[in-house]
Amino acid sequence: MPATPMTRLELLAPARDADIGIEAINHGADAVYIGGPGFGARDKAGNAIEDIARLVRHAHRFNARIFVTLNTILRDDELEGARTLTWQLHDAGVDALIVQDMGLLELDLPPIQLHASTQTDIRTPEKARFLQDVGFSQMVLARELDLKQIRAIREQVQHAHLEFFVHGALCVAYSGQCFISHAMTGRSANRGSCSQECRQPFTVVDGQGRVVAHDKHVLSLKDNDQSANLEALIDAGIRSFKIEGRYKDMATVKNVTAHYRTLLDAIIDRRPELARSSDGRCRYTFTPEPEQAFNRGGTDYFVNGRKIDIGAFDSPKHAGMPLGEVKRVGPDSFDVDTGDATRVVNNGDALTWWDRQGELQGVPVNVATPLGGTAWRIEPNLSKGQQFSDLKDLFPGTALNRNRDMAWERLLAKPSADRRIAVDVTLAQVADGFELSLKDETGVKAAVRLPHALEPARNPQQAEAQYKEHLAKLGDTIFDARRVRLAMREPYFLPVSKLNALRRDGVAALEAAREAAFRRLPRHAPVEPPVPYPDDTLTYLANVYNAQAAAFYARHGVKVIGAAYESHEELGEVPLMITKHCVRWSLSLCPKQAKGVTGVQGTVRAEPLTLQHGDDHFTLRFDCKPCEMHVVGSMQKHVLKQLNSQMKAEPVRFYRSRPAG
Repeated sequence: MPATPMTRLELLAPARDADIGIEAINHGADAVYIGGPGFGARDKAGNAIEDIARLVRHAHRFNARIFVTLNTILRDDELEGARTLTWQLHDAGVDALIVQDMGLLELDLPPIQLHASTQTDIRTPEKARFLQDVGFSQMVLARELDLKQIRAIREQVQHAHLEFFVHGALCVAYSGQCFISHAMTGRSANRGSCSQECRQPFTVVDGQGRVVAHDKHVLSLKDNDQSANLEALIDAGIRSFKIEGRYKDMATVKNVTAHYRTLLDAIIDRRPELARSSDGRCRYTFTPEPEQAFNRGGTDYFVNGRKIDIGAFDSPKHAGMPLGEVKRVGPDSFDVDTGDATRVVNNGDALTWWDRQGELQGVPVNVATPLGGTAWRIEPNLSKGQQFSDLKDLFPGTALNRNRDMAWERLLAKPSADRRIAVDVTLAQVADGFELSLKDETGVKAAVRLPHALEPARNPQQAEAQYKEHLAKLGDTIFDARRVRLAMREPYFLPVSKLNALRRDGVAALEAAREAAFRRLPRHAPVEPPVPYPDDTLTYLANVYNAQAAAFYARHGVKVIGAAYESHEELGEVPLMITKHCVRWSLSLCPKQAKGVTGVQGTVRAEPLTLQHGDDHFTLRFDCKPCEMHVVGSMQKHVLKQLNSQMKAEPVRFYRSRPAG
C-alpha cells in the first residue's frame, strides 16, 4: 500500500533586506518574502536584484524558498517595467511572486509561481476558488477570518496552499480596502506608501454631539499573535504561517522566526503526518521571547470569534515588558526596584511608564548603577534642551516597563542560530582504496573515492575512533553527522590529512547533488475556458488601476468595472476604510451587547458616530448584518490639488472606469 504523502507546513518570514533574509533562513524559516527594486507594498523596503540572488542562493541550500513582493496596483505606464522585473527575478532564481494587480496576469510573464497578496482581500470561498482557478498557487487569507470561515475556504480550494498571518502588526481595515491614507495625504496604501492615519488619536462623538471617547487611538489595534492557535489553524487547512514585518530589524526577525519555528517543530514532531517544507533543524543560543520585539500587546483577533480587547487605544507605541517600580526620585536621577535579582538594568536601555492622562512616556538610560539587592539608580539620557523635571508624572510608586533591552540586543547581534541538515556518513573500502558516501535527511546521496593502498592499521581500535571523530567534523558546513559508519573488513591506515580532504570532497559533492536535485516551484495553469468572477460589477474597491486589469476582469465575465480610488473618480464621501473592527463594540455600545441590559445601554442603536482628529472628520457607519464598520470621508481638496499638479508636471496614463467590453 503506497505511503500517504505528508502535509508540509511552511513558516514564512519577512525580510527588509537580504542579510535579514539570510538570518531568517538560519533561524528556521521555510520561506522568506522580500521586496524587489520596485512595485512592493512597502516602498522603503526595496532590494537590488543582485542582493535577492544572493539570498536565493543561501535559501536554496536548505530547500527553502524566496518570494518577492510585486503587490502594488500599477499604472498603465508601469506595466512594462513590472513585466521586465518579473523576468529578472525569475532569472535570479526567485521561487514566486506575491501579486495584487490582476493586470500582471495579462502580460507575458515567466514560468514563475504566483501567490495572491493580502491586498487581494480574500474573505470568501468564492473569491479564493476564483484565484486558484486563474492560476494562483498560494494565497494569504484575510486576517479577520475565524476558524470556521477558513475551513469553508479550504473545502473549495484544494490545489492552492492557504496562507495566514500569525504574528505582527494588524491593519485595522481589510487589506486592500483602505484609502484613508491616500485621501488624507496622497500616499496610497495600495501603492506601498501608507501614512498610517489609523494610528492617530481620535475623539469619538455620537449623533447628539456627546463625546464618547476623547483622544483615543480607537482605530489602532494590538498586534497579531496566533502562538496558541497554530494547531487549530493547521487543522482548519492553513499550510503557510506568515510573520508580518518587512520593516522589522534583524533582531526582531531572528527572535520571532525562532519562536514560531520552535512551536511548529513541536507540533510536527508529535504528528507524523506533518513535515517541514524545507530541510534542516535549528539550534539557538537564546530562548525566543517575542515580547521583546516591538509590540502593542497581543491578540488572536477574530480566529476564535470577536473579542472586545483587540484595540491598542491608549497608545500605538511599544510599552515594553515590566521592569519594576520607582522607589525614589532625586534632582537628576531616580531609583528603581526590579524585584528580581536576575533582572539587570543596562546603560542604553529604554524605560517607559504611563502618565496620569494615560499617555505613554519614556526615557533612555544613560547610566544604570546597582545599589545592591534588586535596586538600581538611573541617570536618564535626556534629549537636547530637556530637563529632568520635564519627565512627566515620574513619581515613587510608578510602574516601569522596558521597551529596549541592550543585553538582549547585544545577544541577538551575535550569531544566534545554527541550522544543520542531518546526514549519514559511511566510509567503505573499495578495491583501489576508500569510498566516502553521504546521504542527507531527504535521501539525496553523494559519494567520492580516494585511491590508496589498503594497509592494516597498527592500532585498529584507535584508527576506528579516529575515523569516526574526523568524519563527524562538519562544523563549517550546513550538515550535521547523524550517523557515522565504517564498512570495512578491518580498519586500514589512512592519514588524517587525507581523511579530512576526503570528507571535504564528500561534503562538496553532497552540496552539488542537492543543488542538482533542487526543483523550482511549478506555475499552475489557469482553468480554461476562463472561470467567471463571483460578481459582475466592480466598484473602486476592486483597485483596478490599469487597462490590463480591466481586461482581465472583463475576460472573466465582469460587466461594469469601476476605477481604483487612486484614479480620483470618487471625490465625494465614500467608505475610506472597511473593517471588521467595530468601535461601538470595543466601547461596549453595540446593540448586540445591550440585549437584555436595562438602562442606557439597553436603548443604544447602531447609529453613526463621528471621528475627529484636528480638522479631519470621518463618519462611522455600521453594517450589522456582516458585522462591519465603514469609515466614511472624502478626498482632501488640498491633497487632490497637489496630486493633480503632479500629474500635469509628469503626465501618466491610468485606468478610467467604464463598462467592460
